[in-house]
Amino acid sequence: MRLTRCGHACVRLEQDGIVIVIDPGVYSDPHALDGADAVLVTHEHVDHFAEPVLRAAAEADPALRIWADRSVADRLGDLGGRVAVVGDGDAFDIERIGIEVHGELHAETHPDLPRVTNVGFLVGNTDGTVFHPGDAFTVPTRPVDTLLVPVHGPWSKTGEVIDYVREIKPRRALSIHDGGLSEGGNALVDGLLGAGVRDSATDYARVAPGAGIELT
Repeated sequence: MRLTRCGHACVRLEQDGIVIVIDPGVYSDPHALDGADAVLVTHEHVDHFAEPVLRAAAEADPALRIWADRSVADRLGDLGGRVAVVGDGDAFDIERIGIEVHGELHAETHPDLPRVTNVGFLVGNTDGTVFHPGDAFTVPTRPVDTLLVPVHGPWSKTGEVIDYVREIKPRRALSIHDGGLSEGGNALVDGLLGAGVRDSATDYARVAPGAGIELT
């Protein structure tokens, strides 16, 4: 499987000619959805769900399918059967690629602010899995090979991010959700995360927006 960072929280996963895009939001590469077969959306916030962009892609390609939490799926209801609602515990296949859904709620930002629904997607089969948690510290019920780590947001602090990676113990952790950080801020977080998970046998790395990596 090949992973390409498409800015902030958005990634493209490609395997055996199938292209899956997760969380194309307003900070994502505008070409992230080019040639996509399927789109997975974790929750309704605009940095994960750019509705006009996703609608334009669906209009351009009648074969494009979308799986999302209830709030997002309701907003795309006029697309009919091309949009599927998913929740914690669901599992489905996109061609030959297995998908599991884990999690229910967005992490708490403040007690006074309402929490929206949020699902995470575990993508892959027995030869390797990639987990995108959206905006939450959800721990899947089975091992994760590659964890996409939301390194920065108004709902987290770096110590919590370190503990999250330590709890999951993936073979590899890759940074996402870093659009709110400057170059210096990214370097600071990278140093803290790299040091924080060093003893857990996890290989932490940053993949720059637009760059790709083979998940072997």
